[in-house]
Amino acid sequence: MKILVCNDDGYLATGINVLTEALEQVAEVVVVAPDRNRSAASNSLTLHKPLRVSETGPERYSVDGTPSDCVHVALTGFLDYEPDLVVSGINHGANLGDDVIYSGTVAAAMEGRFLGFPTIAVSLVGRKLVHFDTAAAVAVELVRKIERSMLSSDVVLNVNVPDVALADLKGVQATRLGFRHKSEHIVRDKDPYGRPIYWVGPPGEGQDAGDDTDFFAIERGFASVTPLIVDLTRHATIGDLSKWLVRE
Repeated sequence: MKILVCNDDGYLATGINVLTEALEQVAEVVVVAPDRNRSAASNSLTLHKPLRVSETGPERYSVDGTPSDCVHVALTGFLDYEPDLVVSGINHGANLGDDVIYSGTVAAAMEGRFLGFPTIAVSLVGRKLVHFDTAAAVAVELVRKIERSMLSSDVVLNVNVPDVALADLKGVQATRLGFRHKSEHIVRDKDPYGRPIYWVGPPGEGQDAGDDTDFFAIERGFASVTPLIVDLTRHATIGDLSKWLVRE
């Protein structure tokens, strides 16, 4: 099996290097990742300037663009072969619930899915972020399962793993996305010249965190695996919308 690995924290991040080392035990791996931290880049592509790809080692490349750029470039002509799978991560922090809208880690996986490949996005959930090896072990097991029974190319597996030792992981559960309370207020500050600056506030806590959600699984010490499909149409509302549009 051949795997393309990407992330949004940059090619030097601990997460991607631990993941790569683990995956190399079961597959051929090529890394194409951003040259710096591009967290929360979402699905953005760079269209108004050329992208530069730098070789940083054998089968290791950095790109001066977004996570989606990295996967797009790799799969549409940079690599001279097609991988069997795209794995994005290990993200330094959670991608739970509506985090997936902003996540560059999930976006890299989605870009692989747009291009017809089965994909996995892996994130480590916690504050100090010590046990990247636990998330890597979960990723390897999922890759082995996919090798035995190929995952549909229209599904992205969004994987979140609690920051615990592998021996303390309670298991792996299939979940749905929960969603958060609205974000905290912006943080106001001043630059060295006294001009106002603003930091985006921290995300809200889980609001929909029921027992079938990713939030609940993580809280109980399980890794969560949520199948994502990229279809934003609210199909059940189309009929009501049609009636509303003709209403005087």
